[in-house]
Amino acid sequence: MSDEHGNLYLYEALELRGEFDGRIKTLKECLPDTHAGGDRLSAFSHSFETRSVPAADVDLDTIRSEVKALEFKRRKLNAAIQEANFRNSVTVEGETLTLAEALELRKATRDAIAELHRKAASAAFVRVIHKEDRDITEEPPFRFSDAMKELDAARLTFRALNRTLRDVSFRIAIAFKDEPTGVT
Repeated sequence: MSDEHGNLYLYEALELRGEFDGRIKTLKECLPDTHAGGDRLSAFSHSFETRSVPAADVDLDTIRSEVKALEFKRRKLNAAIQEANFRNSVTVEGETLTLAEALELRKATRDAIAELHRKAASAAFVRVIHKEDRDITEEPPFRFSDAMKELDAARLTFRALNRTLRDVSFRIAIAFKDEPTGVT
């Protein structure tokens, strides 16, 4: 579903970039210099020497040129995505941010959620040290209920950011034409 000029919408561009990554990875693993070397007879390979050679229908030069072409397309696509991220803005919790800033905020919020998760988990327990026939208890440095409130607030912020970014990705077209899918 391209725009009226044949350009991709942002969500389509992100999908295509992922597809390019997968295609590049597959092709590179088919080259001898990056081949994983997983032999089908590996259980028996300890008793004799094995090696892998390209199959009859594998043209290494064609694979190398396909990798090079895909890497070029991926760079062009990524540049168009980055341009859209800096050129377009969204409003999140009353603040106007470029998409690039909103993406950074989402990443920071995701990291904060992980830290707040650890904080809540550690606040859920009192440390009891048994020493010389008595117990010493150490309370956590913060209250569990406060940690959970912070965590819930961060999760709501993350959800709002994610929904806003997803919504805008369906409305913003980037300067990149669609690739043929091979699906009819």
